Amino acid sequence: MTSFTNTLSNRAASTPAPSAARNTTEFALGLPPRPALLSRRAWLALVALCVAIGIGVPLAALVAPESSAFHLSAYAMTLGGKLMCYAIAALALDLVWGYCGILSLGHGLFFALGGYAIGMYLMREIGRDGKYGSDLPDFMVFLDWHRLPWYWSGTQHLAVALLLVVVVPAVLAWVFGFFTFRSRVKGVYLSIITQAMTFAAMLLFYRNETGFGGNNGFTDFKRIAGFPITSPGTRTVLFLLTFATLVLAFVAARAIVASKLGRVVTAVRDGETRLMFLGYSPLAYKLFVWTASAVLCGIAGALYVPQVGIINPGEMSPGNSIEMAIWVAVGGRGTLIGPIVGAFAVNGAKSFFTAYFAEYWLFFLGLIFVLVPLLLPRGIVGLVETALAKGKRA
Repeated sequence: MTSFTNTLSNRAASTPAPSAARNTTEFALGLPPRPALLSRRAWLALVALCVAIGIGVPLAALVAPESSAFHLSAYAMTLGGKLMCYAIAALALDLVWGYCGILSLGHGLFFALGGYAIGMYLMREIGRDGKYGSDLPDFMVFLDWHRLPWYWSGTQHLAVALLLVVVVPAVLAWVFGFFTFRSRVKGVYLSIITQAMTFAAMLLFYRNETGFGGNNGFTDFKRIAGFPITSPGTRTVLFLLTFATLVLAFVAARAIVASKLGRVVTAVRDGETRLMFLGYSPLAYKLFVWTASAVLCGIAGALYVPQVGIINPGEMSPGNSIEMAIWVAVGGRGTLIGPIVGAFAVNGAKSFFTAYFAEYWLFFLGLIFVLVPLLLPRGIVGLVETALAKGKRA
């Protein structure tokens, strides 16, 4: 009896717990280890930041007098909101480039499509307050149009516009991704195709007959949801909404990366052929991440347009998509927080250079593009992690 009891005890001790068994199985299948969603310290820092922004920004923008050093000006609000929109777009690109290994040079298209979707609503909100006093947008009256195109139907409703912000980038991304991923297009060839896609869309939107304002795009917005779009209260709400979206996007992206789905996506990046031999279908995983990234970019564009006050085909230019890749590379791809840092750093530098040394900005951007892969292959976040690791060893 004693020997039988000992045998059972030994078997129980040698049998791993369910979580350990699951991790062992996933390791055998080639999946990377499960990362933590966020550490306790990171959660506390995130909550503290949310409280500080949620309380501080309304006080600084609406309560503090303009003569006060604590007053948040309209320019500062617009700049901050714009940088956060860029950070959301960079975060979206990091999902496909940093974790799935797909370098997209066309994410500027999804950003612009989200902007155009909300821009259509904002143009309808102008109503008869436009230059020509017509229910049609001014550019349509100028072009002697007598009715709205069919694809403008329902855009006078904010809910319809928000639906378009999500659906249009999602459908385009899914269709594009399905055919390219199924054809096993990879690497630089895929990057070139994404660049060609956004360039073709830019040329299409430049044409007046497409019904999107041609070269000038959409501008001169008056209201959003019935409120004056340039009022301090509206600017504050848009700023806080953008900040909340950035936080939620970061947490959601982190949850995706920490899940089994995210680890399969990372395994696709590191060894797609091996994963196929193990019974996984990379197409479905790549399509999901690619489409989710496009939707996130579209949301960023939709938040960008009301704060900046304009959307035109220039937002689809290949250069804008390349800049997004630079933000991710500078911050550190495959980290999620790195692209946010990179977007703020590069665009903060852009605001400074274009204000004081406008003629040198493109040279500076090119220098970043060349030096970062050579000197900072892991970006700013990687540099900080290396410095902290050295400090601990010392």
